[in-house]
Amino acid sequence: MSTDLHWFKSSYSGSEGGNCVEVATCPNTIHIRDSKDLTVPALAVSPDSWASFVEFAAS
Repeated sequence: MSTDLHWFKSSYSGSEGGNCVEVATCPNTIHIRDSKDLTVPALAVSPDSWASFVEFAAS
């Protein structure tokens, strides 16, 4: 799965490593993963769920 997706690193993640979240978007699914441990499966949520989470996190 992850080789077919184009992953974007969080703008809050620094270049030194550490806590990094990556997101890949598809028309019907948003994939979220921890870039430090690619053996853990990515989360997959709907675009509406992701938008709700981002809105909540920003508030």
